[in-house]
Amino acid sequence: MEKFILGLAVGMAGGALLVANNCKLRHLVRKNQDELMKKAESYIDEKLGSERCSGQEKAQ
Repeated sequence: MEKFILGLAVGMAGGALLVANNCKLRHLVRKNQDELMKKAESYIDEKLGSERCSGQEKAQ
């Protein structure tokens, strides 16, 4: 019975660590996705801005 209780306690502690790590990983993944989206949006904005400038130069 003591081994069962010890195993249960270790399992609960290990499970809590896994959940905490997964929560941290989920937060880290979301943060990286947000940063990647911001970089992609700024890159697209730069490309569109340069196309507009080159289009205006051609029109003149």
